[in-house]
Amino acid sequence: QVQLVESGGGLVQAGGSLRLSCAASGRSFSINTMGWYRQAPGKQRELVAQFTRDKSTNYADSVKGRFNISRDKTFTRVFLQMNSLKAEDTAIYYCSVNSLGATYWGQGTQVTVSA
Repeated sequence: QVQLVESGGGLVQAGGSLRLSCAASGRSFSINTMGWYRQAPGKQRELVAQFTRDKSTNYADSVKGRFNISRDKTFTRVFLQMNSLKAEDTAIYYCSVNSLGATYWGQGTQVTVSA
């Protein structure tokens, strides 16, 4: 089991910035991927940015150049720096981990960008 605790969401004006944090505990030594997804009202959950254990990253095209994912050396914390936020970035952001074939989700943190 892996437990995830997220923080850092909130309300920001368009063009502003927010930083999300996620901390993993439990069987965190076996994490293969760790990253962020988001789900806007009426839409499917989508990948935002993700780290793999070999330190490669994946970003959604819609956030490239604006968002940056980073991690600590132990691969138990991951951060998402979100710059130049747009109204369409409004969503619940979920931290996600894949470990030993299972996917774990955080409780979600709301990000609201006002136009």
